[in-house]
Amino acid sequence: MTASSKSVPNVSFEFFPPKSLEASFRLWDTVQTLAPLQPRFVSVTYGAGGTTRTLTREAVGTLHSATGLNVAAHLTCVNATRDETMAIADEFHDAGVREIVALRGDAPKDSDGFKPHPGGFNDSCELIAALKERDQFTIRVGAYPEIHPEAADAGADVAFLKRKFEAGADEAITQFFFDTDTFLRFRDRCAAAGIDKPIIPGIFPIENWAGARRFAQSCGTSVPEWLDNAFAKAERDGRSDLLAIAHATEMCSKLMDHGVENLHFYTLNRPDLTRDICHALGVTPKVALRDVA
Repeated sequence: MTASSKSVPNVSFEFFPPKSLEASFRLWDTVQTLAPLQPRFVSVTYGAGGTTRTLTREAVGTLHSATGLNVAAHLTCVNATRDETMAIADEFHDAGVREIVALRGDAPKDSDGFKPHPGGFNDSCELIAALKERDQFTIRVGAYPEIHPEAADAGADVAFLKRKFEAGADEAITQFFFDTDTFLRFRDRCAAAGIDKPIIPGIFPIENWAGARRFAQSCGTSVPEWLDNAFAKAERDGRSDLLAIAHATEMCSKLMDHGVENLHFYTLNRPDLTRDICHALGVTPKVALRDVA
């Protein structure tokens, strides 16, 4: 079955906050390219260790006010007390943001791993519960279809995701994967554990295979040998982008065959591959950016 004969998926996009003037222009170009696809929401990340906290707040406020997009702000537990973290949530709410991606967050670089801040949240479940008590946000959380580097086993990942939903999460977004069956097996394990909330697969368009491979290894995502070989050949032939589009489109199409309705794209503020994959899936521009007006 071709993508054009299926229902069109709902899409969402992840951006990261700019750290320079040049990066600001790139983010805006990314938004202008992808906003006409009418995403369910767009999310803006925190850097490791909360290093882009201020930049994230600024980017979230600007995107919401300038574009009218439904912006989901990342919020983590790292390097902040409970009061400080919830004050940031209040700032997001005051700026009109009604969606939070609640995460424990990565430990600062060169540290011995995550350690709760004195007076801070011990894990994402505590953060989710505090946000749920405010009853001001749609809360999304992270999920790991392959074993998280700090998890004992796959069962522990599912159990912790269930705790997140019990704490008040509304949806989950997965870490990226390179094999569709990885997600489908994870979804089955979640269903067997009694999880019935939406789990959105995270899709990573591969613009640079060497970088994507390193990133995958750092977060526990397995790399199929056939894909490694395919990109090696595609790079020699100058066809890496074609392979990236074909691979991601085929994955998304198979996910849709298995009932997936929502797809989340990790854009790295590089919109072209994501746009082309969406077009191949039948997601085409509906409105002009509100000048985004």
